[in-house]
Amino acid sequence: METTVFGKAILAGEHAVIRGYPAIVFPVPARSLKLRYTETPEAASASFSGKHGDELKLLFWGVIERACEMTGLKRDSIKGHFEIENTIPVGAGMGASGALSVAVGRWFESRGQVSKNELHEFCRQLENLFHGESSGLDVAVAVAGQALKFVRGGERSLVTIAWKPQWFVSYSGQRGITSECVARVKKLHERDPDLGRRIDEQMRDAVMIAESALMKETDSSFGELARAIELACSCFVQWDLVNGEIGTHMQMLRSRGAVAVKPTGSGEGGFVLSLWKTAPPADLMDQLISLNP
Repeated sequence: METTVFGKAILAGEHAVIRGYPAIVFPVPARSLKLRYTETPEAASASFSGKHGDELKLLFWGVIERACEMTGLKRDSIKGHFEIENTIPVGAGMGASGALSVAVGRWFESRGQVSKNELHEFCRQLENLFHGESSGLDVAVAVAGQALKFVRGGERSLVTIAWKPQWFVSYSGQRGITSECVARVKKLHERDPDLGRRIDEQMRDAVMIAESALMKETDSSFGELARAIELACSCFVQWDLVNGEIGTHMQMLRSRGAVAVKPTGSGEGGFVLSLWKTAPPADLMDQLISLNP
């Protein structure tokens, strides 16, 4: 059995998606997790490779254990070797935990322990190990392997892209802790519910503007997409999630010519999404990962 799952980048919708607002999320083909399984007579074993393979050593067996509990499969009944090749950084907002959950979920599906219809919810529950309560967003795009508009507990539809923006993600230099960022936004909602709702609605507007901009190729499409990205970025500023190195990195991208930038993920670190009108400077290209296939 072999499967490949891509990393992800959120165009807009972070945090608000937990409260039922829409989000748009893209796979990142240049970053992936590959799981290969070969049945053998020996007890289960695993090897890890790839730039970020070692980061999954402890996480992998925790997910396997949880999946065994959920399905009733006995761990000692697994006979074979898992090969994990991973280039998705862990804890950087690119969906490593979602990708791992889906890869493991697909292995259990291949054994008949999980049906195709159950796969998304099964993987979402596996990802709860990492985030406490997963919205299912990362899992949804990992399963689909295509750009999605996602609503928690509701819509999951493919996003039609009529043109190819020059957009990239790049690492800010620091890792954000999703649970801490979620807690900070939650506290804002408790302290000032009206402000929290207004920011969520602003993020919703960013999603709708971005979707409209991508669906048609017109003279205004680029400007609308840039406006959507900046509107989403403003939400992160109001949530106080652009401090430290991520803020410095965003300013650097703007100074080098990026028209619009925003965190992608929980904020306070991880990756930054940038949109460019013309090709980025050549000396920056080794830091940038294209969102286009």
